[in-house]
Amino acid sequence: MGPRLEAIAGPLKGASFALSAESSLGRNPYNTVPIPDATVEAHHCVVRKHGKQFRIQVPGKCNTVLVNGLPVSSRLLQNGDEIKIGNSAFIVWLADSGGGDSPLTIGEFEFSSGSTQILSHEEILALKEPEAVETLSSRTTLAHDWNNLLRVCRTVNSIQELEELEQHLLALVAEIVPAERGAILSLGDDGNFSAVIGWDLRKGAEREVEVSRSVIDRVVRQRVAVLSNGIGMPASMEEHTRVAQVRALLAVPLEVFDQVRGVIYVDTSDPAVMFNAGQLRLMAAVGTVAALALESARRLESLQAENRRLRAEIHVQHDMVGDSPRMRQIYQMIAKVAPKDSITLICGESGTGKELVARAIHRNSLRAHNAFIAINCAAMPETLMESELFGYEKGAFTGAANLKKGKLELANGGTVFLDEIGELVPALQSKLLRALQERVVDRLGGTHSIPVDIRVLTATNRDLAEEVRKGNFRQDLYYRLSVVSIVMPALRERREDILQLAEYFLAKHAAKASRRIEGISREAEAYLVAYDWPGNVRELENTIERAIILGSDEMLMPEDLPETVLEKAQPGDRAIGQFHEKLAATKRELINKALQENQNNYTRAAKSLGLHPNYLHRLMRNLNMKGDIPPASKPAHRRTALP
Repeated sequence: MGPRLEAIAGPLKGASFALSAESSLGRNPYNTVPIPDATVEAHHCVVRKHGKQFRIQVPGKCNTVLVNGLPVSSRLLQNGDEIKIGNSAFIVWLADSGGGDSPLTIGEFEFSSGSTQILSHEEILALKEPEAVETLSSRTTLAHDWNNLLRVCRTVNSIQELEELEQHLLALVAEIVPAERGAILSLGDDGNFSAVIGWDLRKGAEREVEVSRSVIDRVVRQRVAVLSNGIGMPASMEEHTRVAQVRALLAVPLEVFDQVRGVIYVDTSDPAVMFNAGQLRLMAAVGTVAALALESARRLESLQAENRRLRAEIHVQHDMVGDSPRMRQIYQMIAKVAPKDSITLICGESGTGKELVARAIHRNSLRAHNAFIAINCAAMPETLMESELFGYEKGAFTGAANLKKGKLELANGGTVFLDEIGELVPALQSKLLRALQERVVDRLGGTHSIPVDIRVLTATNRDLAEEVRKGNFRQDLYYRLSVVSIVMPALRERREDILQLAEYFLAKHAAKASRRIEGISREAEAYLVAYDWPGNVRELENTIERAIILGSDEMLMPEDLPETVLEKAQPGDRAIGQFHEKLAATKRELINKALQENQNNYTRAAKSLGLHPNYLHRLMRNLNMKGDIPPASKPAHRRTALP
């Protein structure tokens, strides 16, 4: 398969588009990649082929294109890059683009014998200087060589990107030896050469280079540097290869941790050019210096590509807020579950966002373009539940004037979300089990079963295993529903997300209320983080909305928060909560006094304080006063005068 864009998110998810010389992306249907998305421009961007590479270009100033999360106007694409346009995301696949455009050809031919010099592995490591430097000319040459070697050192230590490093290195090689062509070959774990670059050393441009397998095999196998001058080729081979005119070549190993990981190869067809021993030694030194840098750059590129691939695999569209470790686990679980059609049970306390998980699973599934129907099993009367789920035939009962399709039937091809499944009455549990097992629904009053193609997601805040033990929930239905389970963490179990959620709700509800609020004060943040949030995300959102409505400052302050949060939360910074702690202490004192005066009678104590008894109980619970009730005062005995 050639170069392509693979859609991983958005309306085209799952589709693949081949990259040609010029591929356009946009909303209009004439584009190579037509994206049915109102947020995308008619002609949003274009991907053009430049030699063996592809470049993305964004013509409009207002058109937004993100590559690996960063906005771009023009950029060369790498294998595994992620392109985001509107609600769509694509992965660039170039790795298997075929061998026709490879910058390297390894020929199965042998050069005839010429003047050959070999630098052994030990000699490469020793890198001996000439025995004597007697003339000004030789001293100048040696200084020039050391200067070139220092330039190579600076280059390999300053460039991180592999292709740029290879190009700069070959440009420096062109100044060291009078060669015409050069190539850097990388030896893969499978023994084949890959990730290669061929270069015209005189023009400083990419070109195809053909090398002899026997030469590079010798360099790799024997760990030697090879120089050959005055070489030729048998006449019988000249018509079968493009390197018949090569007259001199030089090849040195790239060795990392006692393993040859590649080869630097140069050659020339100029019969007047001859490479010398000094150039061989210098090139061997260059190979020794550059080998580790090239290997590190290749590994970094491989890790980056793998990282982009993994991010593509876990790319999940959702409406949830939070980046804590617990939430990242939820996102990864959604990514694994969404492409499958398995029944999924979502557990968690009320207000943790179970329906958001269900919608995220549907949005990232192959059923995303079909219906998502949510049914709250606790919000519907038992008498209506069966007809809502399964529908009924005309005349099935008094008042059934017309045929009605149930929610399970209406969701055909899509997803059904049964919220609060633990509240489903036993009579309907068996009927739902049959629908899940047989993939059919039976309307009330119907005479035949209707096949349906649905995915079922369920949610509950109950412990269904405990409900099974109590006999309130069918065991076989429980096992059928819990094929895959996702447990949503309570907000107190992911406190790292509280302030991020609070900021999100602040922006959301401030816009609705047309109020300008700059943020949340440090003191209020401390209370928000310290509170346990028994109502979870839903309670936090309600708290922020209430604070926006009742507050008057440009910052959300502690006094804007409900008393429940202020009384029960214990901020870590004692100075922050000083006022509210004193206020809570005063409340405890008043309550204790009222209870003492009324012999621990809650009703009379509440009446004396002007409170409702239920509110007094809740207030004492928030103030952690349960179990700390003072002893009642003994009533004074009144003496009665004897007559």
